[in-house]
Amino acid sequence: MSDATILEEEEKVSLEAREFGFWIYLMTDAIIFALLFATYVVLSRNFASGPSSKELFDLGHTAGETALLLISSLTFGFASIAQRAGHKMREVQWLIVTLLLGLGFLAMELIEFQGMIAAGAGPEVSGFSSAFFTLVGTHGLHVAFGCLGIIVMIGQILVKGLTQPVRSRVFRLGLFWHFLDIVWIGIFSVVYLPGVM
Repeated sequence: MSDATILEEEEKVSLEAREFGFWIYLMTDAIIFALLFATYVVLSRNFASGPSSKELFDLGHTAGETALLLISSLTFGFASIAQRAGHKMREVQWLIVTLLLGLGFLAMELIEFQGMIAAGAGPEVSGFSSAFFTLVGTHGLHVAFGCLGIIVMIGQILVKGLTQPVRSRVFRLGLFWHFLDIVWIGIFSVVYLPGVM
């Protein structure tokens, strides 16, 4: 075996270990979200003197947020397809579209938070609002970090090209992004839908 082959094999083993480690991270993150969901379910009817979820939630607004996030998952998938085909610039273009959709989601979420605070339902008002802001805010923080990761990956793709380490990083970022979509579907189903019924 040549030195280049040995180095290539070592890099492959290292990247596989990182991908396995990332799966473990996602499982721990899933546990954190499961605990936040459980907390929300327990506190979801504790409105104290503040407004209820029926008064606060706007399913039209939430459907817009959901559409942005789900479409962003699709565009990330297109970026992954472009990567497999070796189209560096097409991958960057799809990642930019994904980033814009993610930023649109964050803007809509901030507008929702601002509206709830203006309606007298800030995180300090009741158990419901504390649990809501903690769960949805933690998800939003993850989306913000995902957007930052997309910016970093766009830079790495443009500077380093589609090397094996860059491909592995994009793969892990894709896992993270799709995981956030799954969590949002849970939030939509557990928080918003029962909250308006």
